[in-house]
Formats: sequence, C-alpha cells, structure tokens
Amino acid sequence: MHTTQRSLSRRSVLKILGMASSGIAASRWLAPDATMAQQPAAEKAMETFTGPGANSHWNSVGPYVTEPQKVPLILLTDRPVQLETPRHYFRTAFTPNEAFYVRWHLEGIPNGVDLKDWKLRIEGNVNKPLAFTLPELMEKFKPVSLAAVNQCSGNSRSRLLPRVPGGQWGHGAMGNAMWTGVRLRELLDMAGIKSGSLQVQFQGLETGQGPAGLGSNLFLKSLDLKNPVLDECVVAYLMNGEPLPMLNGFPVRLVVPGYFATYWTKCLTWIRVLDAPDENFWMKTGYRVPDTPRGNTTPEEVKAGKVKTIPIERFPVRSFLISPDGSSKIPAGMNVTLRGIAFSGVAAVNRVEVSDDGGKTWLAAKLGENHGAYSFRTWESSWIAKLPGHYSLAVRATDEKGNTQPDEPVWNPGGYLWSRIERQEIVVGNAS
Repeated sequence: MHTTQRSLSRRSVLKILGMASSGIAASRWLAPDATMAQQPAAEKAMETFTGPGANSHWNSVGPYVTEPQKVPLILLTDRPVQLETPRHYFRTAFTPNEAFYVRWHLEGIPNGVDLKDWKLRIEGNVNKPLAFTLPELMEKFKPVSLAAVNQCSGNSRSRLLPRVPGGQWGHGAMGNAMWTGVRLRELLDMAGIKSGSLQVQFQGLETGQGPAGLGSNLFLKSLDLKNPVLDECVVAYLMNGEPLPMLNGFPVRLVVPGYFATYWTKCLTWIRVLDAPDENFWMKTGYRVPDTPRGNTTPEEVKAGKVKTIPIERFPVRSFLISPDGSSKIPAGMNVTLRGIAFSGVAAVNRVEVSDDGGKTWLAAKLGENHGAYSFRTWESSWIAKLPGHYSLAVRATDEKGNTQPDEPVWNPGGYLWSRIERQEIVVGNAS
C-alpha cells in the first residue's frame, strides 16, 4: 500500500462529487474523449447451458444488459442485481470500472446518494463516536492506494458437480482495481476502541426482506479485531482513479485485500465496534465453508450433519487463459501469443505455467508487471501448434508462499472456493 498518484486531483474529484451529489447512478465519470480498455464483444447468438453437467462456457449464459455507468454485462439476476464481466475485459491487469462485475444481496439497493446528507459513522464500543462527510474523508486523511482483486465467493459456481443453488456464475464474477481511500485502522484509532471489544462490523445502504430476527434484512459483515487484515483494509472513495460507480458501492466501499467480496461492503455507511460476537444471518449462517482442506466435502457428509463450517475468508490462487478463447480456428505453424491473468488472496503470484499435453509437461510463462500481492498479474507465452488437431491448453499459477493450483475439483453446498486448473480447447487447422 502506498500514497496514491491519482489521475484526478483531490480538488477535481471534490468538484465532480459536488456537481453530482444526488441521482449519481445516471452519471458517467469518464472524460468525453476516454475510451474503454476493451471494446464489447460483437453481438452473437446466446450460449445455452441447462445442466445437469457443469457449465462448459467461460462465462455464465445470461443475456447482455446495460445498466447505468456500465457497458453491456451478462445478467444473472435483476433482483438483486447480479452482472458478470465478459471474458475479453480480463486482457489487462486492471478491470475498467464500467465493465466491473456487480453483486448485491438484497433487493433494496440504493440508486442515488445525496452527499449533503451522507456520512460515514464510526460507532459502537468506542471512546469517541465519529461521523465524516466524503470531503472530510478526502481532506483530513492521507490517501493510500492499493491494487486488489474483488472476487465474489461464488465465482465459477456453475463448475461444481453436483450442482448447488445460488447465482450460476461463470468465471467473470471478479475484477481488479486500484483502490484509493483512507486506512480503516486510522479511522478506528481516531474513534478509540474500548477494552473488551471483539469485532468490527460493517453495514452499507442495501436493505430487503429476510427471516425475522436473523438480521438478513440488512447486509452485515464483521471481522475479528485481532485479524491482521484490518491493517491492510481501505475505505475506498476512488476506483481506478475515479469515483466508484453507484453499482459498485458509491460513495465509499470497504476493501479487504485477499478476502472474498462478501466483506467488501458497498455504500459503506456504518462501522461498529462490537463487544460480543456478531451472530447475524450473514455471519452465522451465510457465507460459510467446511473447515476442511480447500473447503471440500461431499453431499453425503453434509446430509449426515458431519460438516463443521467456518466463515469464508481468503481466496485461493487462480489463473486463466484469456486469449485465444477457442472461438476461431488457428492455422497450423502460426506463432500464437497466449495471454492471461493470475492472482492469489494469500501472496503475490510468482510463477505461471502452461501445458498443451494434458499437464504432462509445463512451460513457464513470462509474467507482466507486479502491481502488488493482491492484484491481477498478467502473463504471456509463445505457442506454436505444428500439426492440425484439437489441443487442450492448461494454465496454473503458484504464489510466493508455495500455493499451486490443484487439478482436482472442489465441492461444498455454498458453491465456493473453486480453483481447479482451467483448460481451453483450441482447434488448429491447415494453413491453406
């Protein structure tokens, strides 16, 4: 984490925010002459997938829709809204804001925030409750920036067999951005944590229906005060140098580097220090995984009540081939550059390998720029298929703590923690 060098000055951002303090979902933050990092894919026939097997497509198979501040994204559900990022937007280390995936939990999501009224409040078991406007957050604290992957806990859920309930995401429920804001620890220190405190709870502006008494009508997440990740957390007001899109959490969201997005509270408005364990629905019941290696279990063990669960936390190491994507035939003898991304929630990726023989042999790829331990890292590798035929290209990553992608599937009832080595089928034809 470092002091930011942003594309917009603090004064410029404050001016923009002042002009668009309400109804902000209808605005776009890019300059008139700005271009997207990747153009949308050409319109094509909708892919189909009904199961009962695993989804064979890279993305999910919903229709493309356009929402405010967004390019066409793949629709999973519209209440609450869930939008998946198409594959071609992952050719670069940073995901464009307008292509960043969207995931809300309750149907009552905010479509505007009036900055004249909004404040971030730090309350609960503290010595001095505090409240800050957005300009105060930007002016009173030294800004820091951190590149970090935001990945939905259910990313790739449509790969699990047997199938499980929940949004049937392909691989596009993830994105990487440079997040700029205030250190969470600085806010907590200013409020002063009282002795006997156990956890810090986060709440945004989404609301909805839920079982009475379980707290599921509010989306609440907590982290233990002893968890060292609190020292890395950022309350972010900029995303890739621009104010956050409304659908991604304007005016501020919590960034918990290395952790699944369930903790990355959008439209963050309340930070509460608790002196008792948080047993609301989203901690006690939702977003839990088996307390087993890789979070793996079986339907039989779950049915028998033998599975102890713990809250989901960090995501495992993963990698993807982004191009070529298998949509067109490659001439035999052509030198093709394979390109993709890799990341880990535990440590920086320091090795990516590719294979075209079913994993019997692996060739190290060339790594792109290192943007930090929690960022996407691009990679590329030269590949020549000398003979026509069908090839299966596999990619795997390793991080600095020695974690390497496995080649075995995972199963749990939440559909979480998928990290198996990915493969792409490529057809090579005669160059005639």
